[in-house]
Amino acid sequence: MIFHLNRKISILVLLFILISIPKSFAQFTRQDTLRGTLSSIRACYDVTFYDLKLKVIPLTQIIEGSNTIFYKSTTDFKKMQVDLFANMQIINILQNEKSLKFTREGNAIFVNFTDIQRKGKAYSIKIDFRGKPQIARNPPWDGGFTWKKDPNGKDWIVVSCEGTGASLWFPNKDHLSDEPDSVRISCAVPKGLMCVSNGNLRSTKDFKYDSQISDNKQLSEIKSLPYSEFEWFVSYPINNYNITLNIADYANFKDVYTAQDGEKLDLDYYVLKPNLEKAKVHFKQVNTMLACYEKYFGKYPFWKDGYALVETPYWGMEHQSAVAYGNNYKYNEFGFDFIIIHESGHEYFGNSLSCNDHAEMWIHESFTTYMEALYVECTQGYERSIKYLEKQKAGIRNGEPLIGLMGVNYPQPDSDIYYKGTWMLHTLRNVVNDDKIWFETLKGLTTKFKISNVSTQQIIDYFNEKTGKNLTPYFEMYLRTKHIPTLQYQLTAKNNNTVELRYRYKDATDSMPIKAGYGLQMYEVISPKAEWQTKVFQKVEGQEFKIATELFYVKVEKL
Repeated sequence: MIFHLNRKISILVLLFILISIPKSFAQFTRQDTLRGTLSSIRACYDVTFYDLKLKVIPLTQIIEGSNTIFYKSTTDFKKMQVDLFANMQIINILQNEKSLKFTREGNAIFVNFTDIQRKGKAYSIKIDFRGKPQIARNPPWDGGFTWKKDPNGKDWIVVSCEGTGASLWFPNKDHLSDEPDSVRISCAVPKGLMCVSNGNLRSTKDFKYDSQISDNKQLSEIKSLPYSEFEWFVSYPINNYNITLNIADYANFKDVYTAQDGEKLDLDYYVLKPNLEKAKVHFKQVNTMLACYEKYFGKYPFWKDGYALVETPYWGMEHQSAVAYGNNYKYNEFGFDFIIIHESGHEYFGNSLSCNDHAEMWIHESFTTYMEALYVECTQGYERSIKYLEKQKAGIRNGEPLIGLMGVNYPQPDSDIYYKGTWMLHTLRNVVNDDKIWFETLKGLTTKFKISNVSTQQIIDYFNEKTGKNLTPYFEMYLRTKHIPTLQYQLTAKNNNTVELRYRYKDATDSMPIKAGYGLQMYEVISPKAEWQTKVFQKVEGQEFKIATELFYVKVEKL
């Protein structure tokens, strides 16, 4: 997901979000706990495959269908929890064609088995469901379906559900720690529309509508409409919130990206037909982006499923291998479309390397926002990337720690996981002070943890190991506190050629190295402590002495 402050409208959106959220992370409900906690009736099984089959009915804004959940038992059990929002109806739950009993508590469904589900064995249940999924009031930040019309008056229907959860529209184990190994999505829509989902399109077929419910007042009208079914297949593990539907009268065009080793990646673009020609020009930046990301982070992680951009009526979302795009083909002042660059960056951080809990969403957003700056560095140079980072710095509020409450499905709503997070990484790069090691560490991180879930501690441990430095105090400070080091300093001219810097950290616990001197190419490392220290610098004609606040996220007090 994205926060951005380059335009006035973005600031208004950010303000709307921030005033709409609770003041304290401690405010959560029983439902948050049921969703966020990996309880014994959720940890008892590991999802291996979702077979999602549904129909989308624009006339009534109803969806109906089934999800067959394939799983492996991690222990013996006779009761399990799945998740589906309370406004959605469970019609039946079947195992081996036999109905299972179940109860509900709000959005949580408790399934009771006749037979023990034995540890290590593979099973499946089929859940038939139906209902009007909630409408997204402010997508993508507020989850739900968006039902719109395109400029030609045809239906344009999409879903976005990060934070809110995929259980708002289909039954699943809605916890970030458990990703299915693969997914099939079969989506039927009125003929003339196309449904674009994740992965590869395997087949399409036409048929007449057949409802599960016979008492629908509009059923006769709906039955008269022919439908088309689109079957998509995702061959990699995927976060539930990344599973998506995009329904419209799309035009599709293709391109190819060639990796450094010569391997070809399929690129697919699905756009509204009036936007086809400008999209063909605008999306050319994707090849440059993929080359930059390959340089820093390795090859695109979902190679077999290809890469796609899909036009949506909201800003954007990182739906795996089907990235949602809705930035109206605009470039920022740095000459690129940041929605494409940011949301595609999530293919590495968020989709491939994923957190286990919403409290650690900094892993997704901080690294991806930092990827924007690295894209600028790749295409326009290091000094230009610092200008980009300074633009991002305007969004830092330092209102809450970057890591929130674990186990309560309480999405981190603060923009600091974006902008403070990217400045934390930028600062650590300069603490390491060796770009060869820094970039080897970044690429090693995405390689070691490719297509897997990872914790904050694993990331810190990996950075410490690969850089050979103890970065733990700095990670912990920026991630878990609102404390920012304050450097106090004085300058005294010694003679015409030298100046003496007297410096210290205001807080006795701070010890992070920093740089000072006469600009980017001439900075020297200093290691402030609580006690005053001095260092003499040679003056540089025409240059002003500076503390490197463009390289480190610190406060500075000149005395």
